[in-house]
Amino acid sequence: MDTSVMTQALGELIGTFILVVLGDGVVAGVSLKRSKAEGAGWIAITLGWGLAVTLGVYASAFLGPAHLNPAVTIGFAVIGKFPWSSVLPFVIAQLIGGFLGGVFVWLQYYPHWAATKDAPAILGVFATGPAIRKPWANFFSEAFGTLILVFGLLTFTRGQWTDGLNPIGVGILITAIGLSLGGTTGYAINPARDLGPRLAHAWLPIANKGTSDWSYSWIPVLGPIVGGIIGAALFTLLP
Repeated sequence: MDTSVMTQALGELIGTFILVVLGDGVVAGVSLKRSKAEGAGWIAITLGWGLAVTLGVYASAFLGPAHLNPAVTIGFAVIGKFPWSSVLPFVIAQLIGGFLGGVFVWLQYYPHWAATKDAPAILGVFATGPAIRKPWANFFSEAFGTLILVFGLLTFTRGQWTDGLNPIGVGILITAIGLSLGGTTGYAINPARDLGPRLAHAWLPIANKGTSDWSYSWIPVLGPIVGGIIGAALFTLLP
């Protein structure tokens, strides 16, 4: 593999790791028993995720494009804004980063899993799930949220940003999607953010955990990929 691709993939791993550590970390703080942030609610979670993405991008952008999301990587490749030869290394790195992020959230909150008897809440720290389980509606929610994300990211490339502020714009976009569209499925809008930590949930000896809900897991993977491709394709229609 080309060393420049390896360097960029390392950036994807680091950035996705930070994204998941801070994003899943805020969910753990809000959801787990005897956490000082217990019960802080949806606003705290969406703001925490927006900041997590912002800081993940800042931490990795000096190494590469800081996609931190297979749906973004694939969507950009479909419209020719990213080389297909780099897609697989990026996606693998993003998934590893997501998995490791899940592992370290487990370690950070280690005593709290035993204090929490709610298995679905424990899974919700690591992976998304629907508020109302309707597969077609859940798939649409994930696809539409990711469409907005990828379309928005591409429009940022057409505007004039002060140097260094683009990651803040990305974080604001993520926060807006979470507040406005995320209540249906928990807005994975990122296969690595969901699948990587879900694998960690499945493999780690987490106290009081239940099923990893693999019957739902395809939706936060395929939904964002489809939405990302559509969002990228719509961007190409702009003048």
